[in-house]
Amino acid sequence: MMIKEALRLWEEKTGKKAAESAEVKLNGMFPSIEKMDSALNQLVCCQKLSLSTNAIEKIANLNALKNLKILSLGRNCIKSFTGLEVVADTLEELWISYNNIERMKGINALRKLAVLYMSNNFVKDWSEFTKLNELPNLVDLVFVGNPLEERYAAEGTWREEAIKRLPSIKRLDGAPVIMH
Repeated sequence: MMIKEALRLWEEKTGKKAAESAEVKLNGMFPSIEKMDSALNQLVCCQKLSLSTNAIEKIANLNALKNLKILSLGRNCIKSFTGLEVVADTLEELWISYNNIERMKGINALRKLAVLYMSNNFVKDWSEFTKLNELPNLVDLVFVGNPLEERYAAEGTWREEAIKRLPSIKRLDGAPVIMH
C-alpha cells in the first residue's frame, strides 16, 4: 500500500485531515506499507507518526515533518538509521524495535533524542552500542533482545556493563538506573 492511500483511509476512519493533525497512526496496514514515499510531505503538523507493523525497509521522505517529536517504526524491515538526519532537530523519541538494525551508524545525528526503544534488533558489539554516547540527551533506552544484550544477560552482567558504557542513562530496558 502507498502512504497516500493509507492516509486517505486514516482520514476516512478518523474524520481528521492528515495535513492538520499532530498525531497520525498508520500501524499494521493491510496490505502493508512498503515505502515511506513522498505523500508523507503533507504531514507538516505531525508531532507523532506511527508506521509500526508494516513492511518498510528504508526511512525516507521525512523532510517536511518539521515538528516531528515521536517516530514509531517498530515491526518493520529497517536496516539503518539513514533518513533520520532530516528530523534530527526535533526528534525526541524513536521507537524502532523488531527491525533488522545491526549498526548504529547515523544515530549520532539525532542530537535531541531522549528515548530510544530498539529491542529485538541485531546489534552484536559494544563498539556499536557505545555510539549511543554521542546522543547527549539520551536517558531512556530499551535494548533487550539484541544479540549483545542476550549474550551478557545470560552471564548476568548486561545492566552493569551497559550502564558503565552509557553513564548518562536514567532508564535501561524499562527499569530505573540507580547510581550508588
